Amino acid sequence: MFTIGDFARHGRVSVRMLRHYDAIGLLRPARTDPVSGYRFYEAGQLARLNRVIALKDLGFTLEQVRSILDERLGTEELRGMLRLRRAELEDAVAAATARLARVEARLRTIESEGRMPTEDIVVRSIPPVRVAELTGIADGFGPEHIGPVVQPLYDELCRRLERAGVEPAGPGIAWYEDAPGGGGAVVVHAGVTVASGAGGGEDFEIVDLPGIEQAATVVHRGPMDRVMPTAQALARWIDTAGHRSAGYARELYLECPQDREKWVTELQEPITPA
Repeated sequence: MFTIGDFARHGRVSVRMLRHYDAIGLLRPARTDPVSGYRFYEAGQLARLNRVIALKDLGFTLEQVRSILDERLGTEELRGMLRLRRAELEDAVAAATARLARVEARLRTIESEGRMPTEDIVVRSIPPVRVAELTGIADGFGPEHIGPVVQPLYDELCRRLERAGVEPAGPGIAWYEDAPGGGGAVVVHAGVTVASGAGGGEDFEIVDLPGIEQAATVVHRGPMDRVMPTAQALARWIDTAGHRSAGYARELYLECPQDREKWVTELQEPITPA
C-alpha cells in the first residue's frame, strides 16, 4: 500500500485533491487507520484516479464523473465517451480560434482606416465574361460566413471541370447577391473563366456574367479573410468621391498560390453617380 503522499506522487496529483476526492466519495482510500486517520491506497486505485482526472479535464463536473464511474463503464465505452468529448472540445477550440481571427480582422480594419492612398483605386468598365460556376448559400456576408462556403465550392468546381475536360481560360471570379427571402443570407457564386460552353451534361453551370459599366476597383493582397480593410477603404473612397455603390463587389482572383499570404485579388464594386 501507499501513503497518501506516495499515491499522490505516483498519480501526479496533490494530496489536497485526494483528500477532497475522499470527502465527496469519489475516490476512497483502500484503508484508513482508525487511530491516526492516515489514508492508504493500493496501486490498483490509480486506474480510477486516471479516469477521474481525464473526465474532469474534459469538462465533466465531479458529480458527473462519479456517476460515470459508478456505472462501471468498460474501457471501450469510456474510450468512446472520451473521444466524443475530445471532439466537442476540438470544435470549441476551432470556434474560439475563428472568433479570434475575426476580432483580429476587425482590429486590422480599425488600424488601417484612412491609410490606403486613393491612387490605388481605379474606376473602369468590366467586360462581360463566360464562366463555369457552382453556387451555395452563406448565412451572411462576413468572412466567417463566406469563407466556409466559397472555398469548398471552388474545390468541387475544379474537380468537376477536370472530370469534364474543361480547361479554365482565365482567373476565378466570385460574385454575390441577396438570397431570396431576405434574412441576410447571401447567394455565393464561385466561377472560373472558360472559353466556351462544355459539351452538355456537365454537373456545373455555364453562364455569361454581364459586364459592369462602371466599377471602382482595388487590389487586395493576402488571404480573403483579411479583406475587410481593403473593402472598407474602397467603400470610403466611393462615398468621398460622390459615387453610390450599385451592389456587391466581385472578387477577381488574379493569383492564388498555396501560400495565401501571396494571394492577389481585385475587388470590383459597381458604382453609379450619387
